Amino acid sequence: MDVNIVHSFFLIFAGAAVVASVALYTKQPLILAYIALGALFGPYALQLVDQPKLLDGMSHIGIIFLLFLLGLDMQPSHLFNMLKKASWIAIASSLAFAALGYLTAKAFHYTEMESIIIGLAMMFSSTIICIKLLPTTVLHHKHTGEIVVGLLLLQDIIAIAVLLALVAIGNSSNDSDSLQHYLMPIIGLPTLIVGSFLLVRYILLPLISKFDRFHEYIFLLSIGWCLAMATAAEILGLSAEMGAFIAGVALATSPISQYIAINLKPLRDFFLILFFFSIGASFNLDLLGLVIWPALALALLSMVAKPTVFRYLLKGLKEDKNTSWEVGFRLGQVSEFSLLIAYLATSLGLIGVEASHVIQATAILTFALSTYVVILCYPNPIAISDRLRRD
Repeated sequence: MDVNIVHSFFLIFAGAAVVASVALYTKQPLILAYIALGALFGPYALQLVDQPKLLDGMSHIGIIFLLFLLGLDMQPSHLFNMLKKASWIAIASSLAFAALGYLTAKAFHYTEMESIIIGLAMMFSSTIICIKLLPTTVLHHKHTGEIVVGLLLLQDIIAIAVLLALVAIGNSSNDSDSLQHYLMPIIGLPTLIVGSFLLVRYILLPLISKFDRFHEYIFLLSIGWCLAMATAAEILGLSAEMGAFIAGVALATSPISQYIAINLKPLRDFFLILFFFSIGASFNLDLLGLVIWPALALALLSMVAKPTVFRYLLKGLKEDKNTSWEVGFRLGQVSEFSLLIAYLATSLGLIGVEASHVIQATAILTFALSTYVVILCYPNPIAISDRLRRD
């Protein structure tokens, strides 16, 4: 391994251990400590870690494992029922948040295209924050967790459509390529779902049944299956995260699924630390003065509007008030997809660097605000109060 990578890993994880200790003593969320460490050590501050692109790629694996483990906790029948019930809520809420983001960006005098992109970035909630703050042994099997996860998955589908549309706009000179980008996911999603369940039934489950006493083999088989489906999803025009989630759901019917989930958690946490570090490291602190006010306005509007919108939309599903508010606050932030939208739109020349950093700053602020709300008010694995701490 390159000595610079070893040095970077030492700084990240030694630094993470220090800031985690400080955060625990001062009763602060660990997630925010990792982001702050990234901003401090990254290329725009102390410049101690100068390979943010490499770290960003590695941290992406953490999100893949997170979605795979989530899928292992989901029974397909419950999941499909929730997706069917919540689809109109995901669409209606996404349109409302897009309009809110667009109007706010226009109020700060961003261009028409930049306002549209900022509006699109406001549509989604963070899968990684929401799932990180869901108790894995409690809410995943309860109604609140099913609603949160169902809405996140529907938002992921909408986000993929948005990303494809941006690519099509950016490459509008080649109509055949744009059409191919739209058609591939439409064909790829059902192909991936059917293929995954067939492979699990006729290949993975027989292998697991025959060699389940070899724990190392089960560990390797599950990692290989997760990454194979993530790769297949990308080839079919979908996201790697969606492929990993489908891999987990397909394997959830196996009696050994919980054993796999427990043993993969340390590996997931390793990569998630890299993910949060890379968010902080990628933010250009020199632009903070330009973007802080629009970002703060968007963040506060997100934290107020999202719970309110979900509260009233969920009335249509006959959900009680407490459940609706909890779902809304858990989904109150913007998404890591928003960061991807900002990066893609900037690389395609659709928005400027300042607008891109507005989206990034909004994401970081809502990550922080949402995390505080959830850890102080609702059951979660990192709650400050023992009464709310659930793993």
